[in-house]
Amino acid sequence: MPNPEARPPAARRRVLATLAALPVLFSPVPRAARAETLAEPFPQRSVRLLVPFPPGQAADIAARLLADQLSRRWGPGAVVDNRPGAGGAIGMEAAARAPADGHTLLYASSGPTVILPAVSDRLSYDPLRDFIPVARVLDTPLMLTASTNSGFRTLADLLARARATEVNYGSGGFASTQHMAGALLAAKAGLKLNHIPYRGSAQALADIVAGNIPVMVDSVASSLPMIREGRAVALALCGPTREPALPGIPTIAEAGVPGYEAVAWGGVMLPAGTPPALAATLSDTVLAILADPAVQARIRETGQTPSPGPAAEFGRFVAAELTKWREVARAANIRLE
Repeated sequence: MPNPEARPPAARRRVLATLAALPVLFSPVPRAARAETLAEPFPQRSVRLLVPFPPGQAADIAARLLADQLSRRWGPGAVVDNRPGAGGAIGMEAAARAPADGHTLLYASSGPTVILPAVSDRLSYDPLRDFIPVARVLDTPLMLTASTNSGFRTLADLLARARATEVNYGSGGFASTQHMAGALLAAKAGLKLNHIPYRGSAQALADIVAGNIPVMVDSVASSLPMIREGRAVALALCGPTREPALPGIPTIAEAGVPGYEAVAWGGVMLPAGTPPALAATLSDTVLAILADPAVQARIRETGQTPSPGPAAEFGRFVAAELTKWREVARAANIRLE
């Protein structure tokens, strides 16, 4: 790719404009180019971190932690702007339409960023076309949680029954990450799983405790108190690694379904067209925040796992996630019209 630094000013501007329009998977510009291309100090005013969910949810909590840290570094500060609705689509659309000047960041989570686009062709945004990655921030570990009267004590118990007869499983909603995690398990393990969507994970977990459904996909943070009290049973973890809070509980891949992995995650993105040098500077800032042990500790206190990743790596991850969940949705005929 031509080096914009070696060209006359007019030609250089054209090359930089071309770089800004490149797809999400291209890496940010080199560090040496950043100081020259940022013509004035940033930010010029308060930066908003747009969250496609209401206050109090996991994405909002993580975004507020990040906004607090950004405010400590920037004079004008950073504020969280909640834009809930339509499973996160309203907030994603607002972020896609925002000026590409770095003053609107998107806290992107797996649901509206890759799950909704995997199950619907009617969205007004495209996660790869309309956004550029800044940094991956964290993962929200998921798990299989069973009711105490289900008869399930291990993943093997669930696999044996669900291969022979239909088993209901709950999640926090249709086309949620938890729903898709269950569909992926059914496909990989050859299970007869019937999805029961709830209006939020709390309602599903209440029915687990009451014994009204046998199993659900939930976040570790949500299920852990019920498991510790003996009111629910931990079967297996959906992610690639075990959790310190549940050291004796294996991953699904370990316990009999090789290659299985499902995680909910969060990261930061910008509207497409943001100058590459500015995007790179923002990526550096977010990654510096995530390198702070105190910030990592605060993330863990929320039941989530720090998972910092640079822009190019995050972009590749998002593209791979979108492909993966589209395949799952197609195979399971999961569509949101």
